[in-house]
Amino acid sequence: MKKMDFKTLNLQYPIGTFEESDYYGNQKIFEMISEIEKFPLKLKEIVSSLSEEELNIPYREKGWNSKQVVHHLADSHLNAYLRFKLALTENNPTIRPYLEDKFGELEEYNTTPIKLSLEFIDVLHQKWIILLNTLSENDLEKTYFHPELNENVSLKTAVKMYAWHSEHHFQHIVLVKNEKQSFSKF
Repeated sequence: MKKMDFKTLNLQYPIGTFEESDYYGNQKIFEMISEIEKFPLKLKEIVSSLSEEELNIPYREKGWNSKQVVHHLADSHLNAYLRFKLALTENNPTIRPYLEDKFGELEEYNTTPIKLSLEFIDVLHQKWIILLNTLSENDLEKTYFHPELNENVSLKTAVKMYAWHSEHHFQHIVLVKNEKQSFSKF
């Protein structure tokens, strides 16, 4: 495995890597659901501050541009929503992973207006939040099997994972915005 330097690691994981915690109290779950609920507006606001040209700037060398990040978020969060429904309706179903990096290479990620993915994320999150707000403590303990991780993932952990995922990619766009601001000072 190639060793990453500190700067590359900070650019790839600006809020750090996802870390699972053994215990999430009800208040923490509520806060994470609230983060997922607020995310579409937060995302829309930051990308609206970038020009079309800036949306095509990668946040790091060999990284995605902001357009690709937005389209990835739509695909990833659709998968998350479906994984929650599978776990709620089946006994520890095996989910189907997908090749996120290959999705990002599809021309669709560069040619589709991000407005479509932003609208999709907004509607999807509205449905997802309705679902999340119906979950009992027992529901949050239900699991799906993730073959890439080779482990069962509880819905409680998945809530935390997707709250982290939202902020993780939001910060990638912040990196582009901050770079834009640092160049405009000269």
